[in-house]
Amino acid sequence: MSHIFDSTATKKPTNLSVNSDLLSRARKMNINLSATLEKALIAELKHAEKDKWLKRNRKAISALNNLADKSGLFSDKYREL
Repeated sequence: MSHIFDSTATKKPTNLSVNSDLLSRARKMNINLSATLEKALIAELKHAEKDKWLKRNRKAISALNNLADKSGLFSDKYREL
């Protein structure tokens, strides 16, 4: 999941529907709408990819956790308590 999208891809004009008051306030504050949307989409994509990965690997994660609970971790002898 190192690259969630091609950051060199061309920009594409898109029509959106946005709350009119929210849009007006953002424009008054000189907020770059395109950059803000891109940041929000990146965050959403990362979250969705993380959830997808966790679902796909749920069994393996559970098996590894059970093994660690049963047998301990390889690093246990190096821990300072």
